[in-house]
Amino acid sequence: MEQVAAEMGGQPGTEPVPEHIMRGDTAIVLHTQRLSTEDGPGIRTTVFFKGCPLNCLWCHNPESISYRPQMHWMESRCIGCGICLKACPSACLAKTKDGITRDRSRCVSCGICARECPAGAQEMLGTMVGQEELLKELLKDRVYYEKSGGGVTLSGGEPLMQTEFCAGLLHRLKDNGVNTAIDTCGMCSTASLDRVLPLTDLILFDLKEIHPEKHRGYTGHDNRRILENLVYIRDCIRANPIKRLWVRTPLIPGATAEAETVERIGRFIHSTLEGELQRWELCAFNNLCRDKYRRLDMEWEYATTPLMSKAEMAEFEKIAKGSGPDPDKIFVTGAARVENINT
Repeated sequence: MEQVAAEMGGQPGTEPVPEHIMRGDTAIVLHTQRLSTEDGPGIRTTVFFKGCPLNCLWCHNPESISYRPQMHWMESRCIGCGICLKACPSACLAKTKDGITRDRSRCVSCGICARECPAGAQEMLGTMVGQEELLKELLKDRVYYEKSGGGVTLSGGEPLMQTEFCAGLLHRLKDNGVNTAIDTCGMCSTASLDRVLPLTDLILFDLKEIHPEKHRGYTGHDNRRILENLVYIRDCIRANPIKRLWVRTPLIPGATAEAETVERIGRFIHSTLEGELQRWELCAFNNLCRDKYRRLDMEWEYATTPLMSKAEMAEFEKIAKGSGPDPDKIFVTGAARVENINT
């Protein structure tokens, strides 16, 4: 088990891959987002899997990093009844002037507080699902996929941490004529790619930083395997030109949002992927996840970092379009901060 976790990019001391996930019988999923327009073409349903081998400093889905189910408290829903305090078998909840607090050293994420809470203020993050159950839900939106040219995207976390389940689900989706996409950070084995690429129409690949040591500092790992896997995917697409590749780069203030970084990634894309790349998307920093960190009792160094301005986003778009790749394939996405206008 530890060997597999290491192969998938796990660091020493991180949690091992659970046996049921290794077999692919079930998967742990955060949620499914219906009517999505941001994770591939058309209208899609995106499945967010739990567990990721990277630990990006700016991660906007911190609840997706760990495999383990996690509890959090939604203060806006709380009616102050105290039922959760009485229901918790670990006595890890307490009522303070700031609301309900949780002693995470004692919490076992049993979910009893969430089941007993009448207002839904205690919430479990991460649910075990089977392939048949999930497939049934995904096929409910088939008419939207067909009418819009959309489909299903498997995202995370990192979906390829649960390769066997994903491969089985993708196979069933293809049998039902559904367009499929995988959104990956690239920190996986080539064996995992071999399992899913034949069943995937679109690969959304995160290329966060081109410099290996900077990448290690930002994510916990260097990018050697990630770049090797990107080239591996390129070669697979060359052998099967029907498949599509989108590359995504986050624009993080003080980190990847640097002219040199964007230029170097652009030159790499131009020299290595130009013939196979359909889209290079620069994703502007998103700070709307601040409450997630607080509810998980996690510190976030970007908690006070503002969104980028429209001018900053436009400047990085200009830099990217001058770095080599086809400018028509380059897009900057995300919300910009609202500037104060003196009247």
